[in-house]
Amino acid sequence: MVGLYSASMDAPRTLPPSRDVSAASRLLTLVGIVVVVAGLYFGRRVLIPLALAVVLAFLLTPIVGLLEKLHLSRVASVLVVLVLAFALFGGIGWGVTNQLMEILVHLPDYRVNIHNKIEAIRAGTSGGLSKATATVDVLNKELSAAADTAAKKKLNPKEGKEPIPVQVAAPPHNVAEYLRDAVGPLTGILETLGIVVIFTLFILVKREDLRNRFFRLAGSRQLSVMTQALDEASDRLGRYLLLQFLVNASYGFLFGLGVYFIGIPHPLLWGVLASLLRFVPYIGTPVAAAFPMGLALAVFPGWSQLAFTFALFLLLELTIANLVEPWLYGSHTGVSSLAILVAAIFWGALWGPVGLLLSTPLTVCLILMGRYVPQLNFLEIVLGDEPVLSPQAHFYQRLLALDDEEARDIAERYLKEKPIGEFYDSVLIPALSLAETDRHMNVIDEIKTKFIYQSTRELIEELYEDSASLEPDHPLGQSGAGHAQPGSMVVCIPARDEADEIVGIMAMQLLRRAGQNVNTLPIGSVSTMVEKAEQLHPDVICISALPPFASVQARSLCKQLRRRCRDTKIFLACGGIQVASQKRKRESDRVARI
Repeated sequence: MVGLYSASMDAPRTLPPSRDVSAASRLLTLVGIVVVVAGLYFGRRVLIPLALAVVLAFLLTPIVGLLEKLHLSRVASVLVVLVLAFALFGGIGWGVTNQLMEILVHLPDYRVNIHNKIEAIRAGTSGGLSKATATVDVLNKELSAAADTAAKKKLNPKEGKEPIPVQVAAPPHNVAEYLRDAVGPLTGILETLGIVVIFTLFILVKREDLRNRFFRLAGSRQLSVMTQALDEASDRLGRYLLLQFLVNASYGFLFGLGVYFIGIPHPLLWGVLASLLRFVPYIGTPVAAAFPMGLALAVFPGWSQLAFTFALFLLLELTIANLVEPWLYGSHTGVSSLAILVAAIFWGALWGPVGLLLSTPLTVCLILMGRYVPQLNFLEIVLGDEPVLSPQAHFYQRLLALDDEEARDIAERYLKEKPIGEFYDSVLIPALSLAETDRHMNVIDEIKTKFIYQSTRELIEELYEDSASLEPDHPLGQSGAGHAQPGSMVVCIPARDEADEIVGIMAMQLLRRAGQNVNTLPIGSVSTMVEKAEQLHPDVICISALPPFASVQARSLCKQLRRRCRDTKIFLACGGIQVASQKRKRESDRVARI
């Protein structure tokens, strides 16, 4: 026996297989994420055109389907739509480029007006700060001049001899070199555009074949899940992209039209810029409005055009963001606000300006992957805007953090939509069960336990006093108190500890709300509570027990009450208060025979 005991004590401890598998799975997921991010960065020359092609395919598929319904072939419909789409984009791009070049050509003409505006601002800001700034500028110029003089003397110690300037003249360019310098910066754009056209053509023509190959890649056992995921992705992402494109195009059109009536030059450029930058979350529209405002500052001698442009930006943004977008596709995209900002930074760092434009659609795709792929479930939790904690868990977590103010806010938000009885059953009682479980497992200390119980007790007392929080037509008020008739007495007895006593107080409040004469006994020894109940001569006794730890004590208490109070109806409330009260009318006879 000693040898066996020593061998067992000396044997190395190993982790359970489930923990090894879980750790290996997390490590594999982390490695996979790193590999995917690296692939997205190094493969951006191919992935950026592919992502743009997928977005264009989502936008153009409804038009292609409409042409197919007019008995046009698939290839002809796709070609017609692509020619029209790229002709439209090309025409707008040509017009925008011409207006941009015109601004660059006339930019020196605005120098005098800009100088006058700056002088006017300087003249209006006279004071100690401006004088101090001027003094610092003068000192900085004197120090720079002294440093330049010292450097010249060091380089040329002989006085009176200045270095001879040398100028390198480049040979004149020929026609081929001029053409290369002009077309060179556009080579990358034209290359990406050509790849986007090819990818879009292939996706639109072979979309059913691509869908079937995707199902085959997922496997025949995942057909149901993948069908649901693909349907949701196609419906949700396609509808979102189409509506966002229409909203942003309308925003750009209205902005350009307003800029035209204000009198700012080149309204087409500012309308297209506003449409494109509005795809960038949060910062896109202010940046788009800043350019025409700067041009208004440079072109016009007064300040009215600048003020009108700013007012136009505020009017459009507030109207579309708060009225039009929630009406068209809801108040949210399924992505949390912080995730939208982080996604814009992430995709912008990976793919540049194109990543900024595609950040929200790509993030929506990641959330859908997290919803249907168990290993990527953290993506939906981190990026989505759905609540990740249930109300009872959220309420209990804030009490664990000793933050009763936020816990009360959770209760107030819940009570705006649900009645008080459902709040007790769905939030408070499950939260107390979580606290009892942690207490019996020695997870929380005595201080936190007392804080949780005291905060919950104060909350239910405030809810009882606040008549506006209690619905007069609550279902519990209509169900009555089982066998207890109006005017009869009901006594609530806790089964085990303070948590059961708090549950009894909840039951007492709701039964009083229903018009019953109800009292509750404080927690004490079983014999003391039985004697007090016998002295009150109640018509109904309600034993409040919070499962699972109070079940044994509740049964023992119920048996003793049955022996001492033979003519009293007794029922045991081990679940939710509302459910127990609603069932008690049809089960009171059976429960009374416990």
